[in-house]
Amino acid sequence: MPIKTFKPYTPVRRFITVEDFSDITKKEPEKSLIVALRKKGGRNNTGQIMVRHHGGGHKRYYRIIDYKRNKINVEAKVVAIEYDPNRSSRIALLEYADGEKRYIIQPVGMKVGDAVMSGPEAEIRPGNALPLANIPLGTFVHNVEMVAGKGAQLVRSAGSAAQLLAKEGEYAQLRMPSGEIRMIMLNCYATVGQVGNIDHENVTLGSAGRSRHMGIRPTVRGTAMNAVDHPHGGGRGKSKGNNQPRSPWNQPAKGYKTRSKKIWDWRIVRRRNRAKETAV
Repeated sequence: MPIKTFKPYTPVRRFITVEDFSDITKKEPEKSLIVALRKKGGRNNTGQIMVRHHGGGHKRYYRIIDYKRNKINVEAKVVAIEYDPNRSSRIALLEYADGEKRYIIQPVGMKVGDAVMSGPEAEIRPGNALPLANIPLGTFVHNVEMVAGKGAQLVRSAGSAAQLLAKEGEYAQLRMPSGEIRMIMLNCYATVGQVGNIDHENVTLGSAGRSRHMGIRPTVRGTAMNAVDHPHGGGRGKSKGNNQPRSPWNQPAKGYKTRSKKIWDWRIVRRRNRAKETAV
């Protein structure tokens, strides 16, 4: 999908790039598959800000995506490719032989009129979902389950894909987009192919107003604050002082281990930084 640029008739237009949306075939979403999405502004149920820099933005409806692909051995036709404001990838509207409609994430190469299926006996082609046990080695997959039947949790953003490297015992080894090699149960489902909208990473927002339209609020540097507001604040002039990089709550930002739950560590064969390796 091409990236659209503009003549620099204003300073901002010089840098803005947008997707051309030429792959979109249907503008309005399927009404039976959308729900209202209330804005939270990064706040929890008590009103406390848990995620900073969230707020505002255009109104959105959430599209219900079928991550479980649990209509086994029922063929579906792709009837539309749609834009989804809640994710970086495109979504495809499927209509099954029994009349039911569902959304899935569009893989590269999927177009209107294609037939897709999920199940152990499905063909190895983009959009079909199968257990990892039934997928040949070397195949690129996305929408990977971590727990069988729970639905896809891994490899869902635009342009991403994991490669099936090996099968041993009850587990398969997948190379994730980060470079990490992880063990996944063979009975977990994955969808064949790479997630579409590959050029998403090349889009430049280019203006503060466009960020606000997307619900992204400004981020103020700690060094620009007063000492009472941030550990980096204060000092005379543009000074960093003698501080190590740290958060507003004084937690070190570089090198400090913050991960506490390590229940999945034994499934990581090689970490993404390749410096730490665990025995299988």
